Amino acid sequence: MHRQIIETLSKRSVAVRLLTCLAAAVIITYFYPHPESSHYNYEQNRPWNYAKLIAPFDIPIHADSATILAARDSLDAHFVPVYEINQLMIDSVVAQLPHLQGTNYRNELASKLRKIYSSGVVDSPTREKISDGDLPKIRVLEKNVLSEMSTGHFTSARDIYLHLDSTISDPGLHQYFTSANLQNILRPNIIYNDAESRRHYDYDYLTLTADRGVIQQGQTIIDKGTIISPQDFTNLRTYESMVEASITKAGKSDWLMLFGQFVYVVMLLAILYGYLYFYNRKIYGDIRAFGFVMASITLFFLIALALNTFVSSGIYIAPLTIVPVLVLVFFDGRTALMVSAVLTLVCAAITSFPLEFIFLQFSASAIAVYSLRQLNQRSELLRTAGFIAGAYLLSYLALELLMNGTFEGFAWRMVVYLAVNAALCSMAYVIMSAVEHMFGFISGVTLIELADTNNTLLRKLNDECPGTFQHSLSVSNLAADAAKRIGANEQLVRAGAMYHDVGKLSNPAFFTENQHGVNPHDALQPEQSGRIVINHVIDGLRRADKAGLPSVIKDFIREHHGKGKAKYFYYTYCKLHPDEQVDPAPFTYPGPNPQSRETAVLMMADAVEAASRSLREHTPQAIADLVNKIIDGQIAEGMFDESPLEFRDIPIIKEAFIKRLKTMYHSRIVYPDAPKNAGQPVREEQR
Repeated sequence: MHRQIIETLSKRSVAVRLLTCLAAAVIITYFYPHPESSHYNYEQNRPWNYAKLIAPFDIPIHADSATILAARDSLDAHFVPVYEINQLMIDSVVAQLPHLQGTNYRNELASKLRKIYSSGVVDSPTREKISDGDLPKIRVLEKNVLSEMSTGHFTSARDIYLHLDSTISDPGLHQYFTSANLQNILRPNIIYNDAESRRHYDYDYLTLTADRGVIQQGQTIIDKGTIISPQDFTNLRTYESMVEASITKAGKSDWLMLFGQFVYVVMLLAILYGYLYFYNRKIYGDIRAFGFVMASITLFFLIALALNTFVSSGIYIAPLTIVPVLVLVFFDGRTALMVSAVLTLVCAAITSFPLEFIFLQFSASAIAVYSLRQLNQRSELLRTAGFIAGAYLLSYLALELLMNGTFEGFAWRMVVYLAVNAALCSMAYVIMSAVEHMFGFISGVTLIELADTNNTLLRKLNDECPGTFQHSLSVSNLAADAAKRIGANEQLVRAGAMYHDVGKLSNPAFFTENQHGVNPHDALQPEQSGRIVINHVIDGLRRADKAGLPSVIKDFIREHHGKGKAKYFYYTYCKLHPDEQVDPAPFTYPGPNPQSRETAVLMMADAVEAASRSLREHTPQAIADLVNKIIDGQIAEGMFDESPLEFRDIPIIKEAFIKRLKTMYHSRIVYPDAPKNAGQPVREEQR
């Protein structure tokens, strides 16, 4: 039954990991840009960095954007609009003049109007353009014949009214003019023809922007290293659109391209999955660590994609080296390089220069891993950012010389992009804190900060339990030395050891190292004393939660006694009840037994350091016998069966403990008493 449960849990954990990889692949593929017909990235007035491009078919040479803009500006400035002449308009106006019996005023006014209309009457807006000098001439459409006409003699209805009002001297005629209400009768006889003007405007525009010729099949579109002119830029865009159209006609399937992207991403993540499964079981076995790796790749891909979408060549700003730095800080360098390689290849598919991008990014990631190795101080991260900047710059110079053989294409903007990228890598320190809270990891910097004796909890331990504090310091040094020798996490052991007995703050006087002649256990029953001693683990976990200590530190509190017994009180109880079958449960620590190499080392160091204080003589042989007795006893009890500690580690740990304890308890030189004939110290005033 137990085996079936283990197999079920194992299958579920594998399923969770596979689903995590699948989710990452789906997200990345979903946000991948749709594949284009070409993957060229180029800009006007910059060199063409690819090989010579030959036309695979005839390509029309369209006018470039600058030519089109200049043509439109010129046409807007010099276009002559089209108008029509309405010859019957004057007759319509005259017909609306009022009739007066017995006068000839109507004919006189009609005669004046006919004379004025023969010169041309336009609407007020047109008249304003003429007055401003913006319309020196127009084109007149008459009987399907288009002819140009000067506008200098044109007038408007308002001008006609003002002119007649000021020039008619005959009082009777002026009175008739006033009563005729001409301001409501007069209409222009030269009228703007919007349809014809628009047609002629479009025709003139097409004439000015017509194709300049054809790049025939087999001719060069652009040579490598050529500065891209506006016309070259237009030719390249025309080529790309024609290639896209030809592929579409050939039956390109967007679904097949999407499937290809998905397979590409899945294969990369599968390679990483296999690496973790075969070579890094620590990450593979921890679902949080596995999820962190996949989430990091997905998140930083999206960041790179967003920058590349909204900023030209923005992918070179994306601080992708943060990912290997984080993986190195929390795990190891080999995995950091592997994760960086997968992330780089995932992002390379969205760049226009994949090989160049891969070289730049992998160089920077490798330098980041090699220069950092282990993060213990903030300044180390700043130093690494400087190394990353140097790697980017050197790689970029190498690529420029490799591709162009000259410095002419050297772009300072790219240098600025890469410098910004390197500077952003220093943000890894901020992101590190967020990762620690989200995933429960712990970095070397955090461990160093936790082991600082000025921390509130450790300072309180020093003030209220000085004996326990000194014991913790000794255990910390003892365990850290052994951990270093077997390749375990030295900083983690050092920090964990400082907090492993913090629960003794609840009852300091009940622990030997804090007692001064009075032992409160003398007044208690063994089971009561055992309960108090055992509870220091539970009290320690409670204080750790309150102080916000990471879970890996709480593991040291929880596991430093494992499921061992408070033997002194257990044996005392057994002696007091010789005829009773004693239940060991009330005297057993809650455990669990050590689950890691670090907590196993701490358990050994804790027991050895405490026992060493009871030795009457601290001779090398006595110390060696003590260390062997305690550790062999723990092994015999199965205390380390659940930890990944190996048998070959045990002799190394024992040797480290013995050497350290010899140093701690070394004998000092006994100074002899001063002989009677020894001179007295010479006083200063006697010199």
